[in-house]
Order: sequence, then C-alpha cells, then structure tokens
Amino acid sequence: MRVLVVEDEQLLADAVGTGLRREAMAVDVVYDGGAALERIGVNDYDVVVLDRDLPVVHGDEVCRQIIGLGMPTRVLMLTAAGDVSDRVEGLELGADDYLPKPFAFTELTARVRALGRRTTAALPPVLERSGIRLDPNRREVFRDGQEVHLAPKEFAVLEVLMRSEGSVVSAEQLLEKAWDENTDPFTNVVRVTVMTLRRKLGEPPVIVTVPGSGYRI
Repeated sequence: MRVLVVEDEQLLADAVGTGLRREAMAVDVVYDGGAALERIGVNDYDVVVLDRDLPVVHGDEVCRQIIGLGMPTRVLMLTAAGDVSDRVEGLELGADDYLPKPFAFTELTARVRALGRRTTAALPPVLERSGIRLDPNRREVFRDGQEVHLAPKEFAVLEVLMRSEGSVVSAEQLLEKAWDENTDPFTNVVRVTVMTLRRKLGEPPVIVTVPGSGYRI
C-alpha cells in the first residue's frame, strides 16, 4: 500500500511516516498543501493522510482537488478541531474518514488499512492463496500452518501479490506500491526482495516469474 502523509508539524509527520513504514507500507511525507498536490500529480496513492490546517494550500483545497480528479485515492483527514461540526464539514468536502488530534497510532494504522482496502475490489481482511495465509493487521504470514517471518518490504511485496489474486504484477508496480519515491527506479531491489521472499516461503515455489511481465502467485 502506498500512502502520502501531509502534515505541517514535521516531527509528527515524520513519526507517522516512520510508523507506517514499519507496518510495511510505502510512505512519502510532505509538510504543506502545495507539495502534496505536486506528489499527487506524479504518484498514485492508495491513501492520503491529510492534515486540514496546512500552509501554502489549505487541506480543504487539497481534498477538493483529489476528489475533483476522480482518483481512487482515499483521504483520511486529520485536525486538532474535534467538534462534530468540524468532522461533518471535513466529510462533506469528500474525505473518506476523519481523525481528531491527538490520536492513537494504532487507530491511525487501522483506519489507513481499512481505507486502503476500499481502493480496490473488496477482499477479506485475511488473504489466503496457494497455502499462504497473510493477515495485514497482525503482520503475520503462514504457509501450510507454519509461520513465516518476513522483513517489512518482503511483507509488502507479498501483500501486493496476494491482493492481485493471480494477476501478473510488474516490477514497476511492486516498486511503486512497496517503496517510496526516494528509491532508484533502476535498482534491482524488487528482484532481490522477490528472491529472498521465495526462499523464506519455501518449497514448492509459489511466486511465479512471468518473463518480460512480472510476478504472480
């Protein structure tokens, strides 16, 4: 899942970004609404965590532009104002969810994951395919009943492949969904991660390489 965090309190923004990366998400972080619109114009995000009171371009306008573009991106709006009227106003702008500050990081993570599931066709919370059982919320993976311990990027790649339900996922798509914008697009990190993931999942191999196209399970 790819997430954009837009928050002008830099310490909070960086802390949220770090925490979500530990949850195997690809996260970009910006500190004002203008930078947010630039990123949205370049990258496809599943979820935007959007502070409402932003400098340069207000969060309300950022939300309006996301909705106006007809993007499948989901918006989780943050604000220090917790009144019901403020929440209603934020949702009427087109935000998909609303979380007042201060918030518990576990709740933020759960809401981001729930919104991420809504960017694609509905899938069960726990994904199962080819003897693999992946629980995104618990960050657990089992193969044939045996737990498999994965690094965050390995988990992220496996989750993208599982969510594709047998469709081929290109290396470029994996790079976009599992890594942030600072990753060199010419790196071999996808191939190396898939190789490590295959080894950890054991025999017989479940990740198939489709020459010239990508990978599938």
